[in-house]
Amino acid sequence: MLAKVFSAAILGVEAYLVEVEVDISQGLPGFAIVGLPQGAVKESKERLRAAIRNAGFPFPLQKITANLAPADLKKEGSAFDLPLAVALLAAGGIVPQDQLSKYLFYGELSLDGKLKPVSGVLPVALLAQKKGLVLVCPEGNLPEASLAKDLRVLAVSHLKEAVLNLGQEKTSTLPQNTGAEETGPDLSEVVGQEHAKRALEIAAAGGHNLLFIGPPGAGKTMLAKRLPGILPPLTYEEALETSRIYSVLGLLDPQKPLLTRRPFRAPHHTISDAGLIGGGNPPRPGEISLAHHGVLFLDELPEFRRNALEALREPLEAGEITISRAQMSITYPARFLLLAAMNPCRCGYYGDRQRPCQCSPQEVRRYRQKLSGPLLDRIDLQVEVPAVDYKDLAGKAPQESSAQVKERVLQARKRQEERLGKGRTNSSLTPAEIEEHCPLGREERSLLERAARKLNLSARAYHRVLKIARTIADLSGETEIKGPHLLEALQYRALDLLSW
Repeated sequence: MLAKVFSAAILGVEAYLVEVEVDISQGLPGFAIVGLPQGAVKESKERLRAAIRNAGFPFPLQKITANLAPADLKKEGSAFDLPLAVALLAAGGIVPQDQLSKYLFYGELSLDGKLKPVSGVLPVALLAQKKGLVLVCPEGNLPEASLAKDLRVLAVSHLKEAVLNLGQEKTSTLPQNTGAEETGPDLSEVVGQEHAKRALEIAAAGGHNLLFIGPPGAGKTMLAKRLPGILPPLTYEEALETSRIYSVLGLLDPQKPLLTRRPFRAPHHTISDAGLIGGGNPPRPGEISLAHHGVLFLDELPEFRRNALEALREPLEAGEITISRAQMSITYPARFLLLAAMNPCRCGYYGDRQRPCQCSPQEVRRYRQKLSGPLLDRIDLQVEVPAVDYKDLAGKAPQESSAQVKERVLQARKRQEERLGKGRTNSSLTPAEIEEHCPLGREERSLLERAARKLNLSARAYHRVLKIARTIADLSGETEIKGPHLLEALQYRALDLLSW
């Protein structure tokens, strides 16, 4: 007897529909699973025998063949346990088959028949919502599945419940976040460094990439950790898109599965290329995807592997990364704000007024050459962060809070959305849009032309100066770019000013 149920498999951060077919026929007892099953799927045969028997159902002592279609795509993970068990019981006549066509089953079975939570439920729930199917999943995954609006869900804790409670599903309700909103470090805790704080504000307002250059102890990392606190809150669509990536990796909080704060990822410089960009076998999202709609902070930038840094060039422009393998290509979202920090030389004190540099000119040049010109061209703001003076540390001058800065950032973002559309920032301006939205007067054009020749700006750097000036004008509430906006924007090309 043949039975068929629906399940799902994850490819990248998307789920695709899988038909689980089980046939029970006469012959020597055996259990074969076909359709490119990987290790965990092959092992499900032994879990199914024990789970079905311990749930009080008979396990057929006949020839059993299970097929996972489409058969040309690999099936991974333990979430096929539940659909295989239900299809096997339906093929044995225990579960009526006419009820199964509207369900999508997804979950792992333990040997006693209980259902264990699995990763990747959010993209599966969104697939079920799109296909108009009812999702049957472990009870522990209910909050995550409920993120798909108006999805009908049957959350069960045991195989027997999954079989006996068909038809008793409920419409999911979005989980409510309880308690006070999470707050991070505040800008008011940073003494001095007004130039660097201003750069953070511009980066947050326009979505510009930012590089801090300064000696050890100047506060580069301290400043970086305060960037998420001045960024606009995630929209529901952004939160859902980012949560889907974390769901695939099993990193979501089971009780609060929806990310409400923009991600801040700070990988160590010893990270592998696959860990930063994504990849492996099977391919998995990397840190740049985990930072989607958030911040990727790379401290000690020149210490990262050159191959990994060069691989950042594509996602910085496109907002996504494509991992190509022999049999498939997977695209992961990776629209992040890059925030990096570095020392001016290996010892860290090149150009410092208080401590002499111990590096030779060749060592300084070799250290700086670890960063390629094309990569630096993609970093809009390049800011010197000098050591804090003792007078500033001892003083008690009031510092501006993150809330005050965030209010200006929100107003600037609002102006950009009115001009460019929802979710767009000045950093995403195309050359044609720059011509339209960044017009310059005669004096301003002459000023920028002289600066471009003196600093030897590339075409990309030239456009980025205009984008920064447009953001500075938005922060000031100006409709046109003026000379002071351009002059301030040019100050954030520290590497050009230092004859990098």
